[in-house]
Amino acid sequence: MDKKLRKQKIKMWQDNLAKLEEDLKVLAEKKGTAAQEGDLSENAAYTMAVEDAETTRVRIGEVKRIIRDLESADAKAMVDKGK
Repeated sequence: MDKKLRKQKIKMWQDNLAKLEEDLKVLAEKKGTAAQEGDLSENAAYTMAVEDAETTRVRIGEVKRIIRDLESADAKAMVDKGK
């Protein structure tokens, strides 16, 4: 993959990461609001917010790994080019 395309992909994934992190903040607010509604064992909105937040955290981890892999490939390409 050429350098320009790799940089575009990194930027795309960084934008995706920023969106997911913002989504996680919104989910935390929803979780707090739902928690104020009373008994959490019977609160579907709270349960859904917790599950959505966990899914988003997993996705954030995946996106960070993708970015790290792309950046590693970029660094390796720079080192190989210097040889």
